[in-house]
Amino acid sequence: MKIGPFSLAAPLALAPMAGVTDRPFRQLCRRMGAGIAASEMVTADVRLWNTSKSRLRMDHEGEPEPRVVQIAGFDPAMMADAASRNVAKGAQVIDINFGCPAKKVCNRAAGSALMRDEGLVRDILAAVVRAVRVPVTLKMRTGWVRANRNAVAIARIAEGEGVAALAVHGRTREDFFSGEAEYETVGAVKQGVGIPVFVNGDIDSVGKALKALEQSGADGVMIGRAAQGRPWIFRELRAGLAGTEVASPLLGEVRDIMTSHLEALYSFYGESQGVRVARKHLGWYCRFHPEIGRLPAGLLTTESATEQLSQVSAFLSGLAGPAACAA
Repeated sequence: MKIGPFSLAAPLALAPMAGVTDRPFRQLCRRMGAGIAASEMVTADVRLWNTSKSRLRMDHEGEPEPRVVQIAGFDPAMMADAASRNVAKGAQVIDINFGCPAKKVCNRAAGSALMRDEGLVRDILAAVVRAVRVPVTLKMRTGWVRANRNAVAIARIAEGEGVAALAVHGRTREDFFSGEAEYETVGAVKQGVGIPVFVNGDIDSVGKALKALEQSGADGVMIGRAAQGRPWIFRELRAGLAGTEVASPLLGEVRDIMTSHLEALYSFYGESQGVRVARKHLGWYCRFHPEIGRLPAGLLTTESATEQLSQVSAFLSGLAGPAACAA
């Protein structure tokens, strides 16, 4: 698959997720086999960029190409300006968010709320594509409500304005994350445009990836929540799409992945914040391992990076058996 000038090593994308897809996690998922990984969502309002959170979200040091930044907003001029500034900071692909269902985003007429206004969609896409000389991609849902799944219309607008690729989550904003994702609408999008399409939603195994690709005819798969605590899913999917199998990682490898990830978090955020950010990742890693049960309380209370890392290593070294990877 190609996005603009970039040939992806695998048709596998890590979905942008607020509070999750920071630089350490993106780099880890790329090492595990993801062909492309987008940043956490960055607001188009540059007045809000003078915070440590925003600065970290736009930090791409050491990331492999292509470096992707997702922006969100509702004003075409602001979106264009944000795209241009991110390219100046090192972004090689700009992704536009028309898919976020969160109330705090939709209440500002951004994210998936934009799908209600196809004219504004066109204006935003046209402004951003004109503002930068890098590929622009778009992540969206199948529509705002089930009664009006307009993803095909928006996909055609996007292609007409020069968007290079699409990712479609198989739910409307009305669905949020409830029920099962449907891929028929994604298939209609794929049939309606000539640019690459990623299918997204509920894909957490090789079998589900193959089913989603078969039902949608999409060019690639985008993984979101299923990668939390299980970044090796990309390795499994890459093998499965090639018609081979790869064994689930043994606990020793899981321990090595976890400790390497923790060290990257400490380095990126600093000790105090890194330890706090690490706690949610530890919970995600451990939820798939039936022998673990509850995490030791010290892992969730310590403020020391050295102590947290030591406890993780000791705790996992005391366990045995393959890591459970079933979602």
